[in-house]
Amino acid sequence: MTPLLPKQPRDWDDAREPREPPPMPDRQDEPGETSPPDTIPAKLAVEELERTGPVESIPDEVGEPAPVPDPSEVDVPRALAQEIRRAMKRYPEKRSASIPALWAVQRRYGWCTPEGIREAAAVMGVTPGYLESVATFYDLFHTSPQGEHQVLVCTNISCWLRGADQLLADFCEAAGVEPGATTEDGKVFVRGFECLGACDIAPMASIDERYYGPFEDGEAETVIDQLKRNAEVLPEKRLEDRAIAGGPKASADKRLTKHSVNKVKGRVG
Repeated sequence: MTPLLPKQPRDWDDAREPREPPPMPDRQDEPGETSPPDTIPAKLAVEELERTGPVESIPDEVGEPAPVPDPSEVDVPRALAQEIRRAMKRYPEKRSASIPALWAVQRRYGWCTPEGIREAAAVMGVTPGYLESVATFYDLFHTSPQGEHQVLVCTNISCWLRGADQLLADFCEAAGVEPGATTEDGKVFVRGFECLGACDIAPMASIDERYYGPFEDGEAETVIDQLKRNAEVLPEKRLEDRAIAGGPKASADKRLTKHSVNKVKGRVG
């Protein structure tokens, strides 16, 4: 006998034929209940329509999107326009520069303001709605005012195992805010963040787009004080200033030191 066939007796004649499904038991209706009809009428009776009530009308038009701004009608700061145009030169398709353009807007104004988005749209030749759709998709773009300084505490597995929850609580306590809020003076915004990709310095945080860690007890309060005074933040804990593996001294990457973000007034780079 072939091993593909069962050894036990079969209750059907041919193993190649599917077994007939068992008959379904007759439905016993409860008192006062009737069986549903086998078919549903294509049209409802007038009394049925009256019972369902009127259907709310949907407007045919919801408005036209804002057009591409005319560059001659938008006063774009020269430095912002130059940075966006440099980004556009790196890509064959101008829309690919949307993220660098929005970063430029956010660095200049602190968040992606409606006017800043309009200025970037005028330079790129796209609609403000398109740039806004990009800004609202990515978590690190802000479409509402945030603090002057951003503290993002990584709370993913590696940092969590090394006390990230407590680190976030320490930052919030030092700043006097809940996670995801800004201090009353508008100086510091604190929130937890999922995986910043620096597990080797856990627990860590991103402070004004720079990585710091590993943090120890008491350093969160120090950082908040330094940020409120616009002072340099824990230079010994800044990842970009650490020595390269195999080298006796710290060696800064020129691509970082020459980048525009490191030339902003008040930043250390």
